[in-house]
Amino acid sequence: MQLAPHLHRLGNDIVATYLIDTPEGITLIDAGFPGHWRDLHKEVTALGKRLSDIKGLILTHGDCDHIGFAERLRDQHGVPVYVHAADADQARTGARPKATTGPMRLGPTMGFFAYALRKDGLRARHVQQVDQIADGDVLPLPGKPKVIGLPGHSPGSIAIHVPIADAVMIGDAFVTRHLLTGRRGPQPAPFSQDPQAALSSLERLTELQASWVLPAHGAPWHGSPADAVAAAQLTR
Repeated sequence: MQLAPHLHRLGNDIVATYLIDTPEGITLIDAGFPGHWRDLHKEVTALGKRLSDIKGLILTHGDCDHIGFAERLRDQHGVPVYVHAADADQARTGARPKATTGPMRLGPTMGFFAYALRKDGLRARHVQQVDQIADGDVLPLPGKPKVIGLPGHSPGSIAIHVPIADAVMIGDAFVTRHLLTGRRGPQPAPFSQDPQAALSSLERLTELQASWVLPAHGAPWHGSPADAVAAAQLTR
């Protein structure tokens, strides 16, 4: 689904990934679940392009609902997979420290896990080879994406700022749909390893200029990062 020039979303408000389309090729941000492979192929085809036009995949962190088709894309099509150094081991092995779940409601929680099953979420393959990145890096990929370190949800959580798309992809820095309660609007994400650090990291987003703030879970926020962060902080 096209959101704006150069900017497309795959998936839905439960799990979303993003595609940056430029004349130089495509950059992907996050890989959802393995079943999102079909969504990727459909979107790329609709653009009149091929998977070979994808120049790189950036993971906002190493959780299983973000690495879904990453290894398939790397192994079958030679697409490099980028992840912050602090989350590289998790992306390669699946090892993850205990995280804070937070509040839960039965219906939304079951809905999330049912969606994960439909999208082959239990069959995610770990990424055998990753390119490690760091805060402040501008990657040699279409759109010149810049890495913004946001530790808290995980040690290597990042946002990706893409000026050509007027957007920042925030992973699980915060969400606009809580997977376990169903609550809508900007708010802290569940499953954070250090919730207080995650909230503190949000201040880094307020410095960015963008018209789209795009979480991995929930509806796109069409407005400034500063306003989105303010709304998320009110719900802590």
